[in-house]
Amino acid sequence: MNDRRLKASDAVLVVVDMQQKLLPAIDGHEHVVTKTRLMMRAAAALDVPVLITTQYAKGLGPVHTQIAELAPSNTAPIDKLTFSCFGSADFNRRLSTLERRTLILCGVEAHICVLQTGLDALESGFAVHVLADATGSRDPRNADLGYRRLQAAGVVLSSSEMAVYEMLGASDAPAFKSLLPFFK
Repeated sequence: MNDRRLKASDAVLVVVDMQQKLLPAIDGHEHVVTKTRLMMRAAAALDVPVLITTQYAKGLGPVHTQIAELAPSNTAPIDKLTFSCFGSADFNRRLSTLERRTLILCGVEAHICVLQTGLDALESGFAVHVLADATGSRDPRNADLGYRRLQAAGVVLSSSEMAVYEMLGASDAPAFKSLLPFFK
């Protein structure tokens, strides 16, 4: 694992299972959607690639419309049956083409798919940042346990605002002014 400081030039944003049928059951789902949208805007402004997954889209539906509308045009969702994104050959293939070593994880559920993806990412040698305000679970107690387990394993727990400001580095960064309205 390299430097724990988040750098846009080495990062990939992974949006995990933010789906139409699943999100309404997530505690605080409106906040999770808002913060994920902030991260997607920041990724676009900072040239951070985005990977989006769905968990069994046939049953849980497509990517939530508010997330899908911000997806890069060349980013089709990766449907998976495994809880960890690393269980998907398509995810692994797309990730390997990006040649970046830091994953920023957001999505649902914190204690299942985000947790297992984070653990597998660490095992594969990635630095991992999980955005606690852009993740969630149906039961907040499960989310809290997931965050504790991730942090104990070596994941950096963060927030969307922390991550964006860390990647920007300074108020004179070209993307700063374009992102500023989304913090208000």
